[in-house]
Amino acid sequence: VSVSRAIKPFAEPGRPPDWFSQKHCASQYSELLETTETPKRKRGEKGEVVETVEDVIVRKLTAERVEELKKMIKETQEKYRQLKKDAELIQAGHMDNRLEELCNEIMMWVITLF
Repeated sequence: VSVSRAIKPFAEPGRPPDWFSQKHCASQYSELLETTETPKRKRGEKGEVVETVEDVIVRKLTAERVEELKKMIKETQEKYRQLKKDAELIQAGHMDNRLEELCNEIMMWVITLF
């Protein structure tokens, strides 16, 4: 229960209402455990830190999320550059015939951000 409640505020738009239910969280975690290779135990000195399955899952999911965020940043930067270029062309008077279309595109983009 505590996990499903704790992660609910970080929900992505479009998730079904039961996405953060206890049952669904448990099944997702179970699936992660099944699909993750168990790290091989190393023989060594006492006190040696051995990587657990949970550590592997955290590392894997962190790497995936970092890649997702990098992709989102890149897309946002590209969109910003395009909007800046369009703004410069509008100010120069070169896009007067497309002002309404550009305004609609900008509004749709802003709506998707929030």
